[in-house]
Amino acid sequence: MLNDRIEKPWLDAFQNTFNLCGLQPGDSVAILSESQSREINLQLAELALLNLGTKPFHVRIPTPAGTAPVPVRSTGASKALTGLQPVIDALGQTTMVIDCTVEGLLHAPELPTLLAAGTRILMVSNEHPETLARLQPDVQLTPKVKAAAKLCKQASQMRVTSTAGTNLTIDMNDAPTAGVWGYTERPGTLAHWPAGVVVSFPKQGSTNGTLVLAPGDINLTFKRYLQDAVTLTIENDYVTRIEGRGTDAELMRRYWAAWGDQEAYAVSHVGFGMNPKARYEALTMYDQRDTNGTELRAFAGNFLFSTGANEFADRYTEGHFDLPVCHCDIWLDDLLIIKQGQLQGELA
Repeated sequence: MLNDRIEKPWLDAFQNTFNLCGLQPGDSVAILSESQSREINLQLAELALLNLGTKPFHVRIPTPAGTAPVPVRSTGASKALTGLQPVIDALGQTTMVIDCTVEGLLHAPELPTLLAAGTRILMVSNEHPETLARLQPDVQLTPKVKAAAKLCKQASQMRVTSTAGTNLTIDMNDAPTAGVWGYTERPGTLAHWPAGVVVSFPKQGSTNGTLVLAPGDINLTFKRYLQDAVTLTIENDYVTRIEGRGTDAELMRRYWAAWGDQEAYAVSHVGFGMNPKARYEALTMYDQRDTNGTELRAFAGNFLFSTGANEFADRYTEGHFDLPVCHCDIWLDDLLIIKQGQLQGELA
């Protein structure tokens, strides 16, 4: 357990990250939080913003009561703003929102309204500040993430294979794609920190094949490295079979079934990590309450497969899995961009 006190390197990391967002003295900046937010991150955000000469203020909301049949973790879909139109209106009038809610606004239904109002949002993932400082944005990574996002937007198909048995095809035509490098300078945009990841949201009926989760792959909803193989059969976006022996398969079967919602089995997004600073083994180094697992989404060369809500396919659900998969080959049409879990060419 790390001590929650202000440390200069952590404050420097917050200030450097906010500075990359192009904030100017006098800018109004809202620090959005809830009663269960990580208090030290709120303190660091406030001090960093004051050091930059901006005018920060806090918007703090009681954490909503849980309504799901099972515990919900790391969905990126905070319910903190549900039904609070006056708060949404106020946030939209600020230069920037520092999102320190527990789950984050990444997939929250209020996000489009906020961005359309002209504010920009930096979602500070619910990590311990030691992780945030170690993974503060690096401007040298930005052009690589932009290049990868461009390749995904131009591709008609993504194919993912592995020696473990994965053979998955994703129709990339008209699939909205986002590259995230950890900061945002433009009104009407969102970024999250830590970052270094590209994700695409396939349209309906776009994903088919087999995904084999091998020992050592990661289930971030459970913050757990897999001990046994789990094989998922995906047909027209939906996981139709979950095969495997042992705890990992059993946990996944039970968690999926608990939702009683077919949409929880559907593909949310696909993508890959690009951050060379992000460490695969980081999950072993922190107590579960001290990590949100964003680092494991971003470590370079992983194939990130996620299930649950996909607003671009008109699917909505709270059920969600983020599954970083190692040692894959990823093709965009005829271009091999990741080989055996290693970024290739201009993306390396």
